[in-house]
Amino acid sequence: MGLPVSGGLVDFALGAALIILPQYKIPLAAGAATIALGKRLKERKSVEAKQKGSSSTSETEKIELQWTELTCTITDKKGRSKTLLDGLQGQALPGRLLSIMGPSGSGKTTLLNALAGQVPQTKRMALKGNISINGEPQQSAARRQGYVQQDDIFFSQMTVRETLSMAAALRMPRTSTPEDRSAAVDSLMAKLGLTQSADTIIGNAKTRGLSGGEKKRLSIACELISSPRLLFLDEPTSGLDSFQAEKVMQTLKQLAEEGHTVVCSIHQPRSSIYAMFDDLLLLSEGRLVYAGAADQALKHFEQEGHACPQHYNPADFLADLVSVDHSSSDQERLSRERVGKLQAAPRASVTLHQGSQHNTASQNSAAPEPGRGASLGLQSRLLLRRSWRQIVRDKATNVSRAMSNVSSALIFGSIYWRLGRSQISIQDRMGLLQVAAVNAAMSSLTKTLNVFSVERSIVARERSKGSYGVTPYFLAKLAAESPIGALFPLLFGSIVYPAAGLNQKLSRFATFLGILTLESFTSSSLGLAVGAVAPSPDAAMAIGPGVMVLFIVFGGFYVNSATVPRVLRWVPRASLIQHAFRGLCVNEFQGLEFEQSKAGAKGEAGTGEEALQRLTFQDLTVRSTLAAQARVLAFNYWFTYCVLKARRPRFQQLESPGHA
Repeated sequence: MGLPVSGGLVDFALGAALIILPQYKIPLAAGAATIALGKRLKERKSVEAKQKGSSSTSETEKIELQWTELTCTITDKKGRSKTLLDGLQGQALPGRLLSIMGPSGSGKTTLLNALAGQVPQTKRMALKGNISINGEPQQSAARRQGYVQQDDIFFSQMTVRETLSMAAALRMPRTSTPEDRSAAVDSLMAKLGLTQSADTIIGNAKTRGLSGGEKKRLSIACELISSPRLLFLDEPTSGLDSFQAEKVMQTLKQLAEEGHTVVCSIHQPRSSIYAMFDDLLLLSEGRLVYAGAADQALKHFEQEGHACPQHYNPADFLADLVSVDHSSSDQERLSRERVGKLQAAPRASVTLHQGSQHNTASQNSAAPEPGRGASLGLQSRLLLRRSWRQIVRDKATNVSRAMSNVSSALIFGSIYWRLGRSQISIQDRMGLLQVAAVNAAMSSLTKTLNVFSVERSIVARERSKGSYGVTPYFLAKLAAESPIGALFPLLFGSIVYPAAGLNQKLSRFATFLGILTLESFTSSSLGLAVGAVAPSPDAAMAIGPGVMVLFIVFGGFYVNSATVPRVLRWVPRASLIQHAFRGLCVNEFQGLEFEQSKAGAKGEAGTGEEALQRLTFQDLTVRSTLAAQARVLAFNYWFTYCVLKARRPRFQQLESPGHA
């Protein structure tokens, strides 16, 4: 048990020491030590009280977001410039829900990303203007804001509680205890209506899990775990049915009523959702059309000569009003004239609630935050646990891979049943070994491409929030996948090897399994490398098999490496199929003797060494092929790590309006 440290007890201890020590003639050194201990305890309590007060202040902090002269332009490869945002101004206030609306291509998402500091960096883009949070530059207040992306992507085999618990461990202050984090998770689940789904896996297209609305609320909860007072959401109702969309917006309205500053972009919401908005910012082709109270928007446009029909959805009316009709040149001209007049009028509609910013900024200057984030060791443990759970619980993928390997082993085992030692068996052995190498490689490659290209998006999002770095993630992923990754080639080899009657020595059987396992790891590393550079999951699935086909062609069975053109000689060296095939052949043929149909007949191989000579493998050893395979494996891992490191999420820097 620790000492009960409170202000009163410490003061009492100090006073008692000063009275008792002289009367009982306790040595001064001991007395000084006692007094020093009491002072340290009192100082510690003072620090804890300050931290608690700081935390409380952070919880009640009011955030006011303002922006002026916000402009975003992008230049294409031909030098033509397009304006995405044109001199926008506005503000988002605490306790209010601000909706950014407009037709498709109006700049809603660009504005939201600019305000959140989430515009992807590109050399051909220029982002200028002033954005402040409580009077401070946007960048200095990044810790006090959360950003919910449009796509709700998670590790599908994790439960709601596990996902939130990990987010809490990675993003809450290091000073928080496990009890604090557990309480925060329980509180958020109760607030966002996720308690009943706490132990339900999130799921994906293959595995049943959460509904779309529950996933969206989970995305919001993952952002709220670090107690931000400013929350951005990109199209929070996209892809949801009307019921789920309304529940999500009710959650946002509740957060605003609790004092959060909530900003969301949204596309033509139903009327009941529109009624929840406190403030509205309406855009058309990157320019401001209206900024002010949402319940005053219709009145404003009616004064401009555009009245909303009765019993008509206000959001639909506003979207139609500010859209440019491209159906014909006349319609386009008329609609542009209408929108142009409305864009010239919004200065009267802008209600910035002047004066509120001074109170907010003066009363709620940001207190220094305690150290955030998990230590490197904790990051590694958390990421390893998550990777392991994701792999082990993915029954659909694991069962599919197991059935594929078992069925392939049974088919090839029956085709090459009991090969014997005839001359024909030499070619059959080579064919089987080539098939074994290809099977092990393709099984691992397709699984990795399917998983990693999607997982990369989740990791990029979490890294952008500073949750962890590449090193602990990558090492944890490799450590978690190795045991499961080794299981499937071992399963295939254990069936096909005895069925085909390959070399009967136990050491050769063990080496056969080892070669297939190492090749499986190398193929998986190729999938990681392709998934890291491919721009999308579809692109990864197109590139990966194409590369593998190239490696199969140069795998040593179809093309002799000595005859490969100089320009393509790197391909056999990089071919994991070739290194596996060579190793399997050397392991199988060395020491074997074959029956000869006629004594001294030309072209027949009496020994395994002669068979290897046909393939120009006579100078190879199993060790040299394993070393070559290990080099390819190490290169793929190194390449993937470097790409992930280089592709750290980077966002466009905001320049001052006068910057050239």
